[in-house]
Amino acid sequence: MIERANVEQMKSKELLRLAQALKLSILDRKILREELVDKMNNLTKTNDITIEALQKSIDSYDSNFEAGKNIMHDEQIKRIIQAREYSGDKKRTLKPQKLDNKKNYPLIAIREFILSRKSLGGIQTNLNSQVLKSVNNLEEQEVFNNLYAVGEAAGFGGGGSHGKRALEGTFLAMCIFTAQKAAKHIIKK
Repeated sequence: MIERANVEQMKSKELLRLAQALKLSILDRKILREELVDKMNNLTKTNDITIEALQKSIDSYDSNFEAGKNIMHDEQIKRIIQAREYSGDKKRTLKPQKLDNKKNYPLIAIREFILSRKSLGGIQTNLNSQVLKSVNNLEEQEVFNNLYAVGEAAGFGGGGSHGKRALEGTFLAMCIFTAQKAAKHIIKK
């Protein structure tokens, strides 16, 4: 059994942490955003993310909360509100709110690994979204030159990559993902 003193000590530490978070200055938040960019780039071992791009993304999202603006015009916010209508998700989904608010710091990044638990059928492709020919004599799969399939055409319009509640309307991310893979491959050629 946890002693009362330990509980009080734990509460004090949590209150201190909260108080420190609320005291973040604009400069502190800028430093934390820079650290976030470094951590995201370290995760992916690239320099794809810049502080300017992160700030632009934060500002774009936060602009939805300006006075007089209907927040339901933003797809992300609309989906968060819709998810919160289900009591199970309401407990684990935060209310839509500005990101660049000192009480919301530190911001975190979560690296996602694409996982497909089912396929919806469609055109068979490789990881570059190139359409595959039938297997040749060497049991290798060859590709059609300059022919790509993305999204639901490739049977990858979601495929469970968004968890156990993957339904119509959650497929867009995977459609964009496969299109990006195709575009990157075309550009490299």
